[in-house]
Amino acid sequence: MSTSAPTPTEERDPKAAERPAEDLRQQVYDSPKEKLIKYALGACALVSVLTTLGIAAVLVIESIPFFQTVALTEFFGDTQWTPQFSEKHFGIWALLAGTLLVTVISAIVALPVGLASAIFISEYAPRWLRKTLKPSLELLAGVPTVVYGYFALTFVTPLLQAFIPGLGVYNALSAGIVVGIMIIPMVASLSEDALQAVPDSLTKAAYALGATKYEAVVRVNVPAAFSGIMASFILAVSRAIGETMIVTLAAGATPKATLDPTQSIQTMTAFIVQVSKGDTPQGTIVYQSIFAVGLVLFLITLALNIFANRVTLHYQEEY
Repeated sequence: MSTSAPTPTEERDPKAAERPAEDLRQQVYDSPKEKLIKYALGACALVSVLTTLGIAAVLVIESIPFFQTVALTEFFGDTQWTPQFSEKHFGIWALLAGTLLVTVISAIVALPVGLASAIFISEYAPRWLRKTLKPSLELLAGVPTVVYGYFALTFVTPLLQAFIPGLGVYNALSAGIVVGIMIIPMVASLSEDALQAVPDSLTKAAYALGATKYEAVVRVNVPAAFSGIMASFILAVSRAIGETMIVTLAAGATPKATLDPTQSIQTMTAFIVQVSKGDTPQGTIVYQSIFAVGLVLFLITLALNIFANRVTLHYQEEY
């Protein structure tokens, strides 16, 4: 069977035969249907960006009148937060201390438990158990936070009072533990996905060098998935910082610049809930303080997300 000889153009340019296929692909990409899909997807991506910018703009604009009345030196230098008292103080450190206390307790609970759960599901659990265990763990993420709040108030706090004499009904310890329980599924799910993304060839190479199962997991798989694990940690901590209902119900409403977990405290989100109930007239300094606190919370979350991206890019492994 004879074949046609290549044309002189194809002899000079070997890629000339590929150009018709490239032209056909370009025609498909330039079709009205493909352009419509591209623009629709771009618009969806743009919505999230514009929403974030809109939220930031509202917080900044509404916070300007507050900072025209309250100096930054008082806002960041005072340790008392009493905007609803006759003698008003606007020291954000009282709310920051409560937020930090709950976040640290929740991280102590969630990060090791979530990572251990992810390692077991990814590396040790048989396939049939993995298919059951991971969805069951992720069900915790679907429980309403108000239910977690009452769980902390009616179960965890009485349980802690049996071991800690004098523990009040409202305290940071109970709220922090339950917030940690709430974010365990986020840590476990994202860390398990990161571990699953590690190529099997790395594990097999470790076995070939004589490593045990534990050594392969600890010295190969976890370091290889470190960027994804760190991202899950920081995202979970960001979620804990922004939690509202649990701390509102279980931590109390007493702003204190304390790091004692047995004390009643108030977080930034709990203060926003307290003032946003409708009793505070708009335009007052108390109402404006909501946006000032929200702006600080927004900046903290933004900083954590930027840090998470930096860590992910720095430790990211490409296979």
